Order: sequence, then structure tokens, then C-alpha cells
Amino acid sequence: MCMEQSPLVSIVTPSLNSARYLERAILSVLSQDYPRIEYIVMDGASTDGTLDILERYSGRLQYVSAPDAGAADAINMGFTRSRGPILAWLNADDEYRPTAVSSAVRKLAEHPEAAGVYGEGMWVDDHGRNIGRYPLMSPYQPRMLEKECGICQPATFLRREAVESVGGLDPALQFSFDYDLWIRISRHDRFVAIPEHMALSRMHRSSKTLGRRRMMFQENIAILLGHYGYVPVNWVYGYLSFLRDGRDQYFEPLQHSAVVYLGSLIVGTFYNHRHPWRYWREWTSRLCGAFLARRRVSGGWRTKR
Repeated sequence: MCMEQSPLVSIVTPSLNSARYLERAILSVLSQDYPRIEYIVMDGASTDGTLDILERYSGRLQYVSAPDAGAADAINMGFTRSRGPILAWLNADDEYRPTAVSSAVRKLAEHPEAAGVYGEGMWVDDHGRNIGRYPLMSPYQPRMLEKECGICQPATFLRREAVESVGGLDPALQFSFDYDLWIRISRHDRFVAIPEHMALSRMHRSSKTLGRRRMMFQENIAILLGHYGYVPVNWVYGYLSFLRDGRDQYFEPLQHSAVVYLGSLIVGTFYNHRHPWRYWREWTSRLCGAFLARRRVSGGWRTKR
């Protein structure tokens, strides 16, 4: 890509005591094949050796180490310090694939109407071993966000004007500020999916997503109610299942329970008191689907040979 035609891409990494993974994230940014990247690490006053890592790379990135109000606040401050028309953030325990930035810039150039683009992501463990594909939703449809966050955050790149038009990330959120941002942007603009593997999303039990699961569920349910006034069955059932057994539903898969599913009818009706009929239809449809699937597995269906 010609330097004169290459827009500056500003990437921010929020960090707090992330020395265990941070250097891999940094190297994944600095090794990109794209010529114009502004890289800023916003560290929340770490005490674990993070600053030693940042100082080693100080000639190739900018960094600030000071207390903040959380990751969303740190990212917002990083975006404010940055200059590029294209923005992204990469968490300190995630990584880019080598062509992620160039692929994103190319797709944004092909779709000037798009507020952002997102690619494929792969979940990896502590040691970088693949453990599963991120459940990406493609092609993009605005209503898909009513059910799940089908956009992989580390594989997402946004136009600055789109982020600024909705006021940036909500610093009051601690877990799902990316999901909230996608929803707010989708009300006025669209995303475009990229059928390429662009990022690694690290899953480990010490991460906020898995380590503070109850609060994550509560925050996501609040976001869905706030934006759509409706919480789908899968969120209610997943939350009640977690409250029952404490399983993280990732390394420890969800254990299905008829009693918990029945309970999700009552609790879900409370959450969705403005749309009870919609919730009951969805609840019944999923129940029938599970019953039919069980009959197929158990040999209840007989086919002609």
C-alpha cells in the first residue's frame, strides 16, 4: 500500500498489571505489515513489571501510566490523545494477526459508507494454543446485536467520526463496553464483515469476562434492556445457570437443567414485562427445538431406508 494513500491507524491498548501477556500484544502491533500505525498504551499505574516492558519499546510506541476509571476510560483517553482517522483497541492479553491492519484499511476503503469493519477471531489459551473460533456473525445485520455480540472486538476497526458521534465508550461499563458501542453505532451506521482471520482473543480464568462472570451477566442484561427493552432467553437461561452452579460456561460448559429452564420463564417474564408475549414465544420455540433435537438423537425419528 502506497504511503501517500495510507491513512494513519491509531491503536490503543489499555493495561493494568498485564506484564504476563503485554509484550505479545505489543509485538503483534509493531510487526504489522501496514506502514502507518500510531500505537498508544494506556497503563493504569501497574506494579508488576509492565513499565519495564513499556520502556523497552518506548521508541516505537507512546505510553502513559496513571490511575484510570477502568478499561473503557483508558481507551477513551487514548483515543483523545491519538490522531488517526481509523481507531482500534487491542487488549493487553490479545494479539493481531500480521495483516490485520492492512486488511481493515483496505476494506474500509472499499466501503466508505461503513462506520467500521470486523474480521474473524480465534480464541486461544494462556499459551497461545487455539481453543475455538469466535462465534462471528456474518454478513453483518443490525438486528443480530439484539441477541448476541457477534462482532469480535480485537478484530474490529472503526472510523473516528463514528466513535465520536456516539460519545465514545461508556466509562461506567466494565465488561461489555464494546458490545454497547457496537449497538450505539449500529443505530445510525453499519459495519462490514471481513472473511479473514485477524485477531487472537485470549481466554483465561483470570480475565474479567470469566473471572467476574456474575457481574458480566448483569451488565449485559442491563445493556440489552437499556437499548432494546428486551432480554433474549439465552441470556436469562445462561445467567440462571451460572447462579445455580457457578460454571463459567466456557472452560466449564453450561449444564442444562429443565428446572432452570422453567425458572427462566418466570425470571425472563419479569425482565421482559413490556414484551411478555414475545418472550413466551421465544421460550416455547427454544423448548420445542430442544425437544425435537433430543428425539432425533435418541432415535425417536424413523426414516425410510
